[in-house]
Amino acid sequence: MTRAMIQFAAATALAAGVSGGFSASAQNLQAPSSNDYVTLARLSDTAPQVLRVEVKKTTVVDAERAPDVPANMVRLFVEAEVMNLIRGKAGVSESIRYLVDVPRDARAKVPKLKKAQFLLFARPGSRPGEIQLVSKNAQIAWSATTEQQVRAIVTELVSPDAPPTIRGIREALHVRGNLQGEGETQIFLATSTGDPVSISVLRRPGLAARWAVSLTEIVDEAASPPRRGTLLWYRLACSLPAQIPPRALVSDTPADNDLARRDYNFVLEQLGPCRG
Repeated sequence: MTRAMIQFAAATALAAGVSGGFSASAQNLQAPSSNDYVTLARLSDTAPQVLRVEVKKTTVVDAERAPDVPANMVRLFVEAEVMNLIRGKAGVSESIRYLVDVPRDARAKVPKLKKAQFLLFARPGSRPGEIQLVSKNAQIAWSATTEQQVRAIVTELVSPDAPPTIRGIREALHVRGNLQGEGETQIFLATSTGDPVSISVLRRPGLAARWAVSLTEIVDEAASPPRRGTLLWYRLACSLPAQIPPRALVSDTPADNDLARRDYNFVLEQLGPCRG
């Protein structure tokens, strides 16, 4: 079998499984902005492998073998050299192969990617040396700044005390204090590991509301809100529901449940939207 035939067979095999890896839409060939923490965190969290690669060769997959690719795009079979393994088990092949959909240039030509460097967020393919991108934007143009951000995120993700993935709200209750306007709301979250994560909102007359997050069974009085652009902030801002489920409201009275809702909305406002 010739080299061309081997490449064609490999591309065909990868193409057969492309629908399970990423949607056939524009791949991001530009690095995200330096503060696009959410995109990088989501990709790093999803991908069992994060690699820095340099493209050695690309082969266009015939349109009939990629019927789901829009006319303004092209599917490429990429052969690349692994320069760094940022996340994943050691032993990754020095040379890898994968499929990626990229937009054509202004003249409808296939972009030249040879010698370009990318960060790839992927999972192992079905054959040695093959990988599969985890999403449509899982190939990102490499830059030193972006790699530094990704490494920091991965370090947090694999840390033994990393905050777990948030699955929802288990219970929320408000307890009134002795003074008018005094009270505390506690919100207990469901997590992927079963490890405790709770949010507390404390209100005192004449003072601004104060909230904090605790990762232990006991609410820590010294706890503080998570800093934006950290893994804990990402877990909360991108996973908490828009409102407390009615079944989770366990205060003694409907009025106290209303106060729990108020404080939860306050926390969402403080976290801000899941972007950037």
